[in-house]
Amino acid sequence: MHIVAIGLNYRTAPVEVRERFAVAQERLAQALREMKSWKSILECVIVATCNRTELYAVVDRDNRCPKHVRDFMEAWFGVSKDTFSPYLYTYEDDEAKRHLFRVACGLDSMVLGETQILGQVRDAFLLAQQERTTGTIFNKLFLQAITVAKRAHSDYGIGENAVSVSYAAIELGKRIFGSYRSKRVLIVGAGKMSELTVKHLHANGAERIAVTNRTLERAEELASKFGGRAYPFDRLPALLAEADVVISSTGSSQAILTRSDVEAAMKDRPSRPMFMIDIAVPRDLDPDIHAVQNVYLYDIDDLEGIVEANLEHRKQQSIQIEAMIEDELAAFDQWYRSLGVGPVIGALQEKAASIHRETMDSLRNKLPDLSERELKIIHKLTKSMMNQMMHDPIQRVKEMAPERRGDEALEYFTKLFALEEQLKPSAKPQAKPEPAEASDARLPLTQGTYAPA
Repeated sequence: MHIVAIGLNYRTAPVEVRERFAVAQERLAQALREMKSWKSILECVIVATCNRTELYAVVDRDNRCPKHVRDFMEAWFGVSKDTFSPYLYTYEDDEAKRHLFRVACGLDSMVLGETQILGQVRDAFLLAQQERTTGTIFNKLFLQAITVAKRAHSDYGIGENAVSVSYAAIELGKRIFGSYRSKRVLIVGAGKMSELTVKHLHANGAERIAVTNRTLERAEELASKFGGRAYPFDRLPALLAEADVVISSTGSSQAILTRSDVEAAMKDRPSRPMFMIDIAVPRDLDPDIHAVQNVYLYDIDDLEGIVEANLEHRKQQSIQIEAMIEDELAAFDQWYRSLGVGPVIGALQEKAASIHRETMDSLRNKLPDLSERELKIIHKLTKSMMNQMMHDPIQRVKEMAPERRGDEALEYFTKLFALEEQLKPSAKPQAKPEPAEASDARLPLTQGTYAPA
């Protein structure tokens, strides 16, 4: 049994390549079922986002397992392997597990520590469970990765603090107002930076949005996206007097608002603070506005300084999370090595029970005059003696199985008690998979267990 992860992402492939490997949500279940039916693939999960498409598989052999996944990709996406192979990355076994953990924690994202990918990994796993394309290995591995990612955000706060200029501006405003829900927002300019900032504002509760721009049509286009209203540029002084939040990002070569403009706007509202964000270069807002009482002005340098500090904080947190991932990988490996002990113990118990039955049958034939009561006593005593004899070996092999050389211990144990016949595939008992945690998976686990290869 081996684990493989194959995919492409924003680092390895341009968007014109990534879009050819996008999986529409309505077709994802079908893709999982098709992949699971492919040669040598025992379990599979597909994580498909705008920045990555990754295929995770449990396969029954190591020498050709990446080839089988690539063959499926060629068939499903209708793209020649010669075309997409240069953009692929392939991880196997420990590296595949480590990659999954890093992806779920946001350590492999375009924005370090972002939280959206955790939900996407969780949804991909739950869909795979629903489609019965996961089993013991991925049920354990993906649940563990999701749990670790939750800890990365709750214990280390890697997703906290803004790491984009537009979002940093929004976080600053929260310190002043607490909430944007009842605040009037004025957007000056209708470019990409303005749109991104107002998008964050709207997501944080801002509902009263006004947009003004030298070209009214562009102002109307932006305002319509967020339920706002567009105004002609000559209405700027009147709009300023009503605004609680002002975001300015125009292409003007000189300041469009001066200290005197802001002072005039503040005359009728001395007790209402005004939060002004200047994300234009050259600056739209006169730096002297800083001196106006109850006005909070931040420019692009202020915001970038905050972003750099926050990004450095995330990098420091990521170092601790990487160490946590290594501990979790070791725990997974210990769990996996212990999987093989169940069938071995079952084989020993099966063999002992068979010997006991044969012995009791022989006893009945050789001593036909024994009463039923005497036979029951003999049966109970001999079974107790057999169980006591097996107790210590079973305990020892349980202790040795998760250790680094546990596979060798199981092999020696099997040879010592001559259990090869009982452990043949047709005779091997199937252990039940461990139940999933209710908080992380609503669906029952499926498939059988695998003994370590």
